[in-house]
Amino acid sequence: MIELFHGSHKIIRLPKFGAGNPKNDYGLGLYCTADIDLAKEWACSEEDNGFANRYQIETDGLSHLHLNEGGYNILNWLAILLENRTFDLSLPTATRAKKYILDNFLPDYRKYDIITGYRADDSYFSFTRAFLSNGITLEQLRRAMSLGKLGEQTVIKSPAAFERLAFVEAIPADASVYHPLWVQRDRNARSAFQQMLQEDLGPNAIYVSDIIKEGWKENDPRL
Repeated sequence: MIELFHGSHKIIRLPKFGAGNPKNDYGLGLYCTADIDLAKEWACSEEDNGFANRYQIETDGLSHLHLNEGGYNILNWLAILLENRTFDLSLPTATRAKKYILDNFLPDYRKYDIITGYRADDSYFSFTRAFLSNGITLEQLRRAMSLGKLGEQTVIKSPAAFERLAFVEAIPADASVYHPLWVQRDRNARSAFQQMLQEDLGPNAIYVSDIIKEGWKENDPRL
């Protein structure tokens, strides 16, 4: 049994499979976090009061893809993101990088009942665009994912997983408290990212153009 919180402007006692935005990070699903305070921040991202909807789910017998464990790498996460979210990639370098990553690093994520991984908010979008445009290295992209503690999310994906969800309560989130925290978390991440860009990378830095040129694949030991 695990406990999850879904931040929303409304109370959701009975989440429905198939509802929501299919263009989210991992496709259609109910996006949650194990951190109640983070859920409250997400609920108040638009300066309105909201709720942290608390659920319990029995995961025995359900398949769970954890992108931050089990041998998966940052390019697996990025490939899933590229397949689901809309990116403004104007540079030819970024367009080629997107195709290469999708062709070589996309895991078979659609078969899983539950997915856990990074959450791609506005800050993460700017980090990933910088990587795809050859503006930051692979190591910088890895490190950027933890900047500002922007959060790990768990997504309920399948009908079987939705059937296991048990609503417990809806905990109010005060926008006057949690919206400033949401803004500050994002600001901290961007500030730390700018500081990281000033670092001396050395001669062995790996950019996405190097990954393409050298033909990196899923099992490359450098990942």
